[in-house]
Amino acid sequence: MKNVKIKSRIWIEVDNNVLIGEGRVRLLKAIENTGSLSKAAKKLNMSYKKAWDLIYSMNNATSCPVITTTIGGKNGGGAVLTEHGKTLIDFFEELNKGCWEYLDRQKGEIRIR
Repeated sequence: MKNVKIKSRIWIEVDNNVLIGEGRVRLLKAIENTGSLSKAAKKLNMSYKKAWDLIYSMNNATSCPVITTTIGGKNGGGAVLTEHGKTLIDFFEELNKGCWEYLDRQKGEIRIR
C-alpha cells in the first residue's frame, strides 16, 4: 500500500485580510512566552518590522487588540497577550485540529492504484 498524505493549511480572513493562521499563532505564543515583541521576533527568526506588521494587521482586523504593549524605560518595555488574543489562538487551534482529524479520516477513503 502506498503512503498517502493529505496536506492542508488553513487561516481565517476578515474582509479579505488574514486575521490568523499558523504563523501568526506562533508569533502570539512567542510573545506570550517572552513578554516581548522583539524577543518573540528574534526567537522566530523574523524581523521586528515583520512581527509588528503582523500584529498591526491582526489588531486592525478586530475590534479588540491581540496584544498590549508598554514603552521601554528603566526595566524596558514589553508585550502582553490579551484575552482576545488567547481566545483567537484557542479557536484557531481547535479549528485546525478538527481539520486535521477530518483529513485523517478521509485518507482512509482514498483508493490509490
